[in-house]
Amino acid sequence: MKFFPTFVLLALASSSAFASDPSPLQDFCVAVNDPNSAVFVNGKFCKDPKLAMADDFFFTKFRYPGNTSNQLGSKVTTAFVDQFPGLNTLGIAMARLDFAPYGLNPPHIHPRGTEMLAVMEGTLHVGFVTSNQLNNTLFTKVLTKGDVFVFPQGLIHFQLNIGQTNALAFAFLSSQNPGLITIANSVFASKPPINVDALTKAFQVDNKLINYLQEQNWFDNH
Repeated sequence: MKFFPTFVLLALASSSAFASDPSPLQDFCVAVNDPNSAVFVNGKFCKDPKLAMADDFFFTKFRYPGNTSNQLGSKVTTAFVDQFPGLNTLGIAMARLDFAPYGLNPPHIHPRGTEMLAVMEGTLHVGFVTSNQLNNTLFTKVLTKGDVFVFPQGLIHFQLNIGQTNALAFAFLSSQNPGLITIANSVFASKPPINVDALTKAFQVDNKLINYLQEQNWFDNH
């Protein structure tokens, strides 16, 4: 029994340590895809730090608006580790969100990161839904220029432009690779498809509607 308090402390320390991206063990670890040119491993293979340069920490894809000419009327440009290798091991990522009038960034989840959204232009209706534990409560807010809203890690959330003009926002995430699960795509466009009987029971609708939804060309704006 004398070991029990030590075990509890270790368990608590471990749960905290693995609650987010691991702490870096060096100044930086610019990601490379070729393990033959790597000297460290921390999330991804790392470029030899002696070969790093300023361009490894430089990102230009937020300079121009994203193309919102699609069925959702929105475009998300991500600066995750796959697009911005200098983020590797730093525990952060970012995205630019462009909206046409009434454009939507549909309900989705970031399984590995909390998101903070800052509105630069326009008016957005945003919200997230709590887990079953908190009765699937919906928290929503209308944001205008300069407003900030946070979406807790792993919870379903969305952003809708309710204005008659374009809108722009930037998202900041607490992981170099927060991940993305778009709800409609995951449920109705999985490969292979989810069994129709499972979905008809889950949504309490007939199989004709499920078949129709599974036949749609679901769009990803990322």
